[in-house]
Amino acid sequence: MLFLLRLENKQSPDVTKALWIPTIWILYVASKPLGAWFQVSLQNPEAGSPLDRAFLTTLTLIALWILVRRGFDWLGAIKENPWLMILIVFMLVSIFWSNIPAISFKRWVRELQAVLMAFMVLSEPFPRQAMESIFRRTAYILIPFSPVLIKYFPQYGVEYNRWTGARMWMGVTLQKNGLGRLCIIVAFFLIWSLIRRWQGNNPPVRKYQTYVELLILAMVFWLMRGQGGGSYSATSIISLFVAILVYWILYFFRKNGKYLRASTLMIIVTVIILFGVVTVYTGEIRFGSLTTAIGRNETLTDRTAIWASLLPNVKQKPLLGSGFGGFWTPSSMAAYRINSAHGGYLDMLLVLGFCGIVLVSIYLMSSCQKAQRALSRDFDWGALWLGYIIMFVVHNITESSINSFAMHMSAVILFFTVASIKSLAAKN
Repeated sequence: MLFLLRLENKQSPDVTKALWIPTIWILYVASKPLGAWFQVSLQNPEAGSPLDRAFLTTLTLIALWILVRRGFDWLGAIKENPWLMILIVFMLVSIFWSNIPAISFKRWVRELQAVLMAFMVLSEPFPRQAMESIFRRTAYILIPFSPVLIKYFPQYGVEYNRWTGARMWMGVTLQKNGLGRLCIIVAFFLIWSLIRRWQGNNPPVRKYQTYVELLILAMVFWLMRGQGGGSYSATSIISLFVAILVYWILYFFRKNGKYLRASTLMIIVTVIILFGVVTVYTGEIRFGSLTTAIGRNETLTDRTAIWASLLPNVKQKPLLGSGFGGFWTPSSMAAYRINSAHGGYLDMLLVLGFCGIVLVSIYLMSSCQKAQRALSRDFDWGALWLGYIIMFVVHNITESSINSFAMHMSAVILFFTVASIKSLAAKN
């Protein structure tokens, strides 16, 4: 890892040492919390680990201090991201109708921390180079570390299905789906980077860097395969496939001198979100042959049964939900024997209702519009951005990451949305 980080340091000579603050935060949200690493017992599960609170508070204070020292343009950043700010404010207001307002407020503070980390990237001299550096650091640290845990420290890297006892890899993350999410985020970036390098747009600092990254990519696919016997994240595999397909389509259009319109891309995002919401209500997966091909039944490992059991809670508070962070409490997790709806859109309906779904959709469409504008200025960056957006909305049909910016995939979209426009303007 140290060898790889030395390569990365030479690849990104213009990033500052302060970039390690958002990098460490991304490494944190992409892996286990500190309480899990050090096996801290929780006297109050709702309040979380004191070790994690101290760690995040320290990162936040350092980030604020750096932003103040840099004379960060707070008002300008807020004006550039109106829908993000509206969503953050709505999350805060929703705490007033939460059953656990104090805990909900603590969870909301983590959303604010995510925005601060995005502002840290924006404040870098070259935000795009900073984002690429974060992607590479994530790949160079978390991917090689996962096989080490799986093979030599299974108490940290392996979990067992509580119903069947099947052995499942989780690596540096909390469970196999988290490992799948980490893998597809890293895989898509490495594929994008290798294609650019093959086209001559991203020369390596050393000749062997390409071979090293190919080795890491092979590691990613090995991790995605899982232990065997179906112990892999099928949703992640589909999401990566769709993102690569989107990248290929954008490249095909560009080769023929055309670009997809922003309205077309926004319609695609909206349709996928609507499909995810409707699927929750109908309890039916319309692509049975696809689910069978990836080794899953049409209920997607009984997710439809989970959705059906949670839907009555949505119908009780359809418009505003239970308030941000107000649904998944120790009592509700014990009652349903799960800690997530296994569907991002259902999780959003539970906490913020249909108002939350609408605001998140508008935020994603505004990000999509920015990404489309980026295509004509810097095609490669715009295509990477759009690929991640489509990956994100597809992934949340059967997995949950849309309901919090303090999750790896949501944080990636947040960083793109906040930090990319300045980078593109500087490029031109």
